[in-house]
Amino acid sequence: MTVSLKKWGNSLALRIPKDMANSLDIDNNSLMELDINDGVLTLRPKKNNLLETLVSQINNENLHKEIDTGKSVGNEEW
Repeated sequence: MTVSLKKWGNSLALRIPKDMANSLDIDNNSLMELDINDGVLTLRPKKNNLLETLVSQINNENLHKEIDTGKSVGNEEW
């Protein structure tokens, strides 16, 4: 598919057709990664894996023990 670039301020904008956006599961304000390799522009969705990234960084040095506050909060019963 061929699309044209349009001027947007001092930048150029690329419109992504709706069917392609849907197939990539992207929408307005989705984060995208841009790379240039050997003169070729690559555009790919940046996956939102913040939780996965944070959990993968847990190790014995930064893992804390359970903290007993001595009281219940709300209607919980232990």
